[in-house]
Amino acid sequence: MSGRKDFLNQPAPENYVAGLGRGATGFMTRSDLGPAREGPSEDQIKEALAKRAAQLGAAPPTAYGATEKKDDDDDDERFQDPENEVGLFAGGAYDKDDDEADRIYQDVDEKMDRRRKIRRLVSLYIPFPPDLGANGLSYLAFLAGQITDVKPFNAYREAREKKEREEYERNNPKIQQQFADLKRALGTVSDDDWAALPEVGDLTGKNRRTKQNLRQRFYAVPDSVIAGARDSAQFDNTVTEDGSQTNGSGADNVDGTMTNFADIGAARDKVLQVRLDQAAMGSGSDSVAGSATNIDPKGYLTSLTKSEVKAGEAQVGDVKRVRILLESVIKTNPKHAPGWIAASRLEEVAGKIVAARNVIARGCEQCPKSEDAWLENIRLNENQNAKIIAANAIKNNDHSVRLWIEAMRLESDPRAKKRVLRHALDHIPQSVVLWKETVNLEENPEDARLLLAKATEIIPLSVELWLALARLESPENAQKVLNKARGAIPASHEIWIAAVRLQEQMGTIGKANVMKRAVQALAKESAMLKREEWITEAEKCEEEGAVLTCGAIVRETLGWGLDEDDDRKEIWSEDARASIGRGKYETARAMYAYALRVFFNKKSLWLAAAELEKNHGTKQALWQLLEKAVEACPQSEVLWMMLAKEKWQTGEIDDARIVLAKAFKQNPNNEDIWLAAVKLEADNGQIDEARQLLQTARREAGTDRVWIKSVAFERQHGHVVDDAIDLVNQGLQLYPKAAKLWMMKGQIYAQENKLAQAREAYGTGTRACPTSVPLWLLAARLEERAGVVVKARSVLDRARLAVAKNAELWTESVRVERRAGNVGQAKKLMAKALQDVPSSGLLWSENIWHLEARTQRKPRSLEAIKKVDNDPILFVTVARIFWYERRLDKAGAWFEKAILLDSDLGDTWAWYYKFLLQHGTDEKREDVVAKCVVSEPRHGEVWQSVAKDPRNASTPVEGILKLVVDKLE
Repeated sequence: MSGRKDFLNQPAPENYVAGLGRGATGFMTRSDLGPAREGPSEDQIKEALAKRAAQLGAAPPTAYGATEKKDDDDDDERFQDPENEVGLFAGGAYDKDDDEADRIYQDVDEKMDRRRKIRRLVSLYIPFPPDLGANGLSYLAFLAGQITDVKPFNAYREAREKKEREEYERNNPKIQQQFADLKRALGTVSDDDWAALPEVGDLTGKNRRTKQNLRQRFYAVPDSVIAGARDSAQFDNTVTEDGSQTNGSGADNVDGTMTNFADIGAARDKVLQVRLDQAAMGSGSDSVAGSATNIDPKGYLTSLTKSEVKAGEAQVGDVKRVRILLESVIKTNPKHAPGWIAASRLEEVAGKIVAARNVIARGCEQCPKSEDAWLENIRLNENQNAKIIAANAIKNNDHSVRLWIEAMRLESDPRAKKRVLRHALDHIPQSVVLWKETVNLEENPEDARLLLAKATEIIPLSVELWLALARLESPENAQKVLNKARGAIPASHEIWIAAVRLQEQMGTIGKANVMKRAVQALAKESAMLKREEWITEAEKCEEEGAVLTCGAIVRETLGWGLDEDDDRKEIWSEDARASIGRGKYETARAMYAYALRVFFNKKSLWLAAAELEKNHGTKQALWQLLEKAVEACPQSEVLWMMLAKEKWQTGEIDDARIVLAKAFKQNPNNEDIWLAAVKLEADNGQIDEARQLLQTARREAGTDRVWIKSVAFERQHGHVVDDAIDLVNQGLQLYPKAAKLWMMKGQIYAQENKLAQAREAYGTGTRACPTSVPLWLLAARLEERAGVVVKARSVLDRARLAVAKNAELWTESVRVERRAGNVGQAKKLMAKALQDVPSSGLLWSENIWHLEARTQRKPRSLEAIKKVDNDPILFVTVARIFWYERRLDKAGAWFEKAILLDSDLGDTWAWYYKFLLQHGTDEKREDVVAKCVVSEPRHGEVWQSVAKDPRNASTPVEGILKLVVDKLE
């Protein structure tokens, strides 16, 4: 075992401070440090010098009284640890020069010490002997020899200083010394005593007296408190006017407050209504609300307008501060007109109109060339004073058009107005504004024409003046005027457009292509507008009634700047759709006409043009367009059927047959044309001809769709069910994967109450077409109709396995449980369904309307709108909630939103019409029916069940709408 101690038990080095190396030291105060530390003593210095000389192997130093070490005490530590080098000069050699330097420094230190001791020497009382006499000199010599030894004085001084220091420390103890006894006494304090210590607080007498005075204040008790105290002991059990029942004490709460649950519910409904509106507006845009950073610019400006400060309403302190600032501005820069204007308006806002007039008057004196200052001065004064001010303003600014116009407006007599304007024209003959004002004051067209002729001579580069002169001239003279204008301003497109409009007015627009010459001239002058700018000019002409000019502009400029490599068809189609969106149908019609001349065989363009004519044109124009379309695209069965349908709807049955006959020649064995011919004959009562056409179609173009239409025809018009069954079986032999044939077979058997055969048909069909959702739904409904709910549940379970994540199957499962009375199971299924298909509006609607309490419908609808993006079924549900709450305006708005989202959903039209039957006008109901007929909806859960019923085969759209309304729950 080594005698060396381990690290933790070794003594700490000198001057060691724990944590100093890593910076983990705490702060210290002066009381912790105490007085300044003394330096090393003389013995410590001697020992340090001897130790350093021993480490260096040199002779021991002789300075500071150091003695040589004895040989028998030769414990040289430098051989113990060769790497133990300390000090800045540990590796240096200690020679005689160093020893001599140490002795010199020792002498200096001793001399300085003697000087300090002599300086601090205290005079002593020395008694002289009475017989000093002759022996006096020898006595003084003895005394001087004794005084040279300063050691007694040194000891006395040190004892005195120690006594003084102890006295000082006793009179001025440190803080830690003052509380030392108390700190030692804290060790005897128990935990209970610690816990019983009071909290720190302000216990001074002043605050205590203030709190006592506050507690002693008295206030008058309101009558409501007295009445509440009086009624608190009464017992009442009545029904209030708002329908709430009060039982128990007369006060609702012990503290006297009253809870109005009706107001709370109304506030909650209002908040939810606002959130629903925000969610609906946010769902139609790319940005989400919450964002709360959306600002309506129009509404923001409106709010600013409403928040204008009226006279007398400004804060007095604000007015004073602003007045000081503006006075500083005026004094600093008296020639700054906006400062004077701001100062006058400040006084006007403050209600001091006289002060405002004085301020702006001084501003006009300081800034006589400022139009704004004079105009502000005119505005603030009455009419007569304003005329004087206007005269002075014109004297200083005789070339200011604004001042002349303002002076003219101050006059009430037309002759005085004309006189002012003529004076203005004498000073500013080149002002177009002044000439226009002068012409507008003339009541005689001949005088106005003369003035414009003079104006065009003086200002030949003004397009407005030339056009105004051309309007006042006869057509022949107007043409001459426009020719002069083109010569004066060859780069003006307005003059060329006016020339084309003049031709349209004269009826000669087809004789000379002025617009083509205009394009050539403007291109030569490098003044050709962009294509979008020409479209804007065309729309402006259409708005002013110049339809032919609009068409000429589009015809000559629509292709400007576009190469053949560009996607011109898409560009022109987009331009036409944009014009339709702005309500400029003639411009869009001209665009389609130009595009069809370039792309004559494009079916999409013909269809778009036909849609425009169908919605915003006449029947004759639509027929002419479709006839040109079938000539351009004879292989397009859509155009042929559209033309035949338009002929048939107007009662031209023979013309419709002729159109279909031509279509047969161009498209032999086309199933769409065959079925259109069958529908035409069936709707006109020609059942036998329609049946023969279907037989021919099955033979010539025997597709699954033809077989389906044949079976549907027999169900609708046949008298023997077996014929329809035979057709279904024949079709299934040819097309076993046709799900609609299996559905029709099952429906026929179910209609005849042959449930076993219907179940077999549905079962075989689901095995042949496992992904057909309507087939699964029919099979489940058949089992539910038969009263076997367990089997219906099993069918739907297998359906959800075959078709995953389908909202219709989940909804039907929930409805089966709900109709069976298992509301708890229905809610469990709905929870699973919303996890599987969270974005289904159908599921959310079923949940909100049938599984939620009435008070929870609106919050749940808000949650649904946030998760479902633009679903018309969900919008209808929200509208029904508002309808139920008698908020009719909101309900109507949400119904219209649902129709705009999907006009093909018939259930939406039915709900809206049902709503209008109770709360709408006759005009509104007729408008909704007309729009529904035009839209021809074909989808919807209830709509399809009614429209595809064989008994409603020949019922028009309006009749289907009313039948669906009766069937809605």
